[in-house]
Parts: sequence; structure tokens; C-alpha cells
Amino acid sequence: MARRSPNFFLRKHRKWPLISSHKTKWRQAFTQNQPMVSFKQLVAQHNPLQPDFVPSLLQSLSLYNLYQSPQAYHFLIKTLLHNRQFHHIPSLLHHLQLQHFQTPEYIFTHLVKFYGNANRIQDAVDIFYRIPQFRCFPSAYSLNALLALLCRSQRGLKLLPQVLLNSLHMNIRLEESTFRLLVCTLCRMNKVAYAIEILQRMLDDGLGVNDKVFSFVLSSVCAEGDLDGEDVIGFWRGLRKLGFSPAMGDYDGVVRFLVKKGRGLDAWDVLNQMKSDGIKPGIISYTMVLNGVTAEGDYILADELFDELLMLGLVPNVYTYKAYIDALCKQNKVEEGIKMVACMEELGCKPNVLIYNTLLRAISKAGEISRARELVKEMKYKGIEMNWVSYTIIIDGLVSNGEILEACALVEEVLHKCIFIKSLTFDEVICGLCQRGLVCKALELLGKMVERSISPGARVWEALLLSSESRPKFHLVNPL
Repeated sequence: MARRSPNFFLRKHRKWPLISSHKTKWRQAFTQNQPMVSFKQLVAQHNPLQPDFVPSLLQSLSLYNLYQSPQAYHFLIKTLLHNRQFHHIPSLLHHLQLQHFQTPEYIFTHLVKFYGNANRIQDAVDIFYRIPQFRCFPSAYSLNALLALLCRSQRGLKLLPQVLLNSLHMNIRLEESTFRLLVCTLCRMNKVAYAIEILQRMLDDGLGVNDKVFSFVLSSVCAEGDLDGEDVIGFWRGLRKLGFSPAMGDYDGVVRFLVKKGRGLDAWDVLNQMKSDGIKPGIISYTMVLNGVTAEGDYILADELFDELLMLGLVPNVYTYKAYIDALCKQNKVEEGIKMVACMEELGCKPNVLIYNTLLRAISKAGEISRARELVKEMKYKGIEMNWVSYTIIIDGLVSNGEILEACALVEEVLHKCIFIKSLTFDEVICGLCQRGLVCKALELLGKMVERSISPGARVWEALLLSSESRPKFHLVNPL
């Protein structure tokens, strides 16, 4: 039989080694958690749909010595909510209210969130008001959960002011997170002015405002249609002075707003600020600014911007090429614009109908109808379908150059394809037919227009009356 190895620790110290403290704590935690594990197993064996589900489990709490355990009550509440047994919640809460321990706030926060997901807004508000009855001191934690719920619907927004007033009577201190939530909510409601007031109040009270809140308010300001460029520029500069560090999306939002307001040069200044802040502008930023400076007529700057983005290694997309081709056409450099189309195709960027419409508009304005016809053939060869803008440009160009019959044929093609164009274009063609004595052709075209529910203008009827040698047979068409 093998001999046992001697215990040298016992020989030296004449005592048994102490058990590590972390092992003792682990055993205590295990001893405390074991009843909870057994209780969960018992709950899993019961059917939540039975009427006596809650009473029987409440009786079992004393058997497992969990009568004063908030975790046990929280587990029961989660089980009922998971099985959508909302009618059992009041009795369980009543039992919880009769206990003597301080109920954790997270239990009520969980209830509020679940009630919100179930669209039981009033139940969520009621449980929030009852929190002090459970020996619990509500804080911004539960308030924010309720506010986030109320902000998701119009019905909840109506309850929001009263909840805020009652929260003050409940001695809840509004924290920075609460103000952030209110600011974002007001922005979603298009109450940007009120959001800015709260933002200013946060700054006056020394509360921290992160860049996310600044960004949200800035995007809401840029979405306001009744503001002019000067207002947004002033607000933008004010945010920068407060320490706001905008991201690329914030810069793009301001640039987009300024371009829409016709302030392309101001958008260019914002682009330069972006580069000064160490943020490399993307191709979207350059495309928007390129459109803005072109609209303001600064074509030299447009050329510089296009060269700059190429030097930065940015790859122009079809909208970038469209903006630059538009700048070339407005400088009467149509041939360079056509060459640019060939260049973009070589680089793997396929032109679309917007680019060809830009070229067609410039060519038709110059009266080069034959060149416009060539471009239309090129579009068809490349499989690019003409839209209503394309047809309008060509038809107007043909009418201006006296090609009425060809314009009439295009109008019939538009009617056949059910493409919507402005009735003014139809009127021009009919009036042109009447001026050349082609009244029958004009009446035929008018009949097709009425069939498509296109109402002609007063000029059409006047032209028909003046051009007809005899009373026109209006019974052939139904102007109504």
C-alpha cells in the first residue's frame, strides 16, 4: 500500500491552512442563489395561463425564503410580461406594495418599457406615478424611460408636459440625459426654437452637451424651410464657438442647406472649414458645392473644384459629372461637355438621362436641332430612356425652330407612352399647327390630349377659333 505524502504545512505551522476568502464568498453566494434557482424551476413547471398562477407562486416564496427578495418579484413580473398576462400584474404589485423592503427602481423601469412596447401608454404612466408607494425613490432613470416611451407617438406627446410637471412634485432631479432627450424630442416635433431654448438653458446651468445633441439640433435647423442662409450660418458659427466638433455628416448638412438657398460660395467656405479641421471631404461634399458655385455663376471656381477633387484621389460619380458638365454648358462649352461624357464612360461611369438632358438643353438653346437629334439617337443606342424633361426640351426646341410636324410627332409619342409633360408644351405645338393652317391636325392632336385627360389652355381654343374658316366641329372632342 502506498504511503501518504506528509503535510509539511501542518508540521511547520501546527495548524490547518485557512480557506481563501474568495472561496468563502463564492459559497455564500451559492447558498443564497440556490433558493432562487429552485424557485425559477418551480415557476417553469407552472402554467402562466392558470388563474391561480400568481397566488400559488406567492405562497411558494415563503417556502424558499424569498419573501423579501426583490429579484424574486422581478422574475415573476418578467414571467407575466413575457406571457402577456397583464391582468395578473396589479395583484402582484399589490402584494409587493405590502412588503417592507425598498423596491429597486429597475423593476418599475422594466415595467414602463414593456408597457410601452405593448402600446399600454396609460399603464406605463400610472406605474411611474406609483413608484414612491413601493418605498422607492424615483430618479431620472425611470423618468427617462417613460419620456422615451411618450416621445414615440402623438398620444404620448400630449401626456409629456403633465408628466414633467408631476416629476417635479416627485422630487426627481432632471439630469443631463433628460434634457438631451427633451431636445431631441422637440426637434422631431419640428419645435426647433423650443429645443434651442432648452439647449441654451443646459449651457447656462453648466450641463455638458455632447456633440450628438449639437448635431441633432443642427440637422433640425437645416431642415427648417423658412430659415435663410444667414440664420443657419450664424447658428453654425455659434455652435463652433461652444466647442462643437462637427463630423462630416454635419458639414454636409450645412452645405446642402446653403446650396438649396442659393448660397454656393458660403457652402464653399464651409468646405474649406472642413479641410481646415482635418476632415477630408467626400465626393458628395464636392458635388454639392460644385452645384452651388455653378448656380452662382462662378465657373472658374467650378473648374478649380473639379480639378481639386481629382487631385485628392476622389472618384467622381454620375452626379459629379453632371454638375461639372452643367458648368461647361453654361459657359457655352458644349463640345467639352460631350467630350466629358466620353471620358466618364472610359472611367467606367455610365452617363444617365440627367447628363444628356443637360447637354440637350444647352444644344437646343443654341438652336442646333440637328445636333440634338444626334444626341437623342445616341441615347437610344445606349439604352437610355428619355423622360418628360428630355421630351420637353426637344419639343420646345423644334417649335422654336419651326419644326412643327416633327414636334407634333414627338407629342404623339409622348401621349402613346403616357409620359406626363406640362400642358404648356402641348399648347405650343397646337398653336403652331394652327398658325400654319393645319387645323385638322391640331384638332386630331387635341382629341388625343383630351383622351389622356390633358386640359388645353385658353390659347389653344383661341388659336382654333381664329384659324378655322368655318365653325369648328367641337362635337368631335369633349373638352370636359
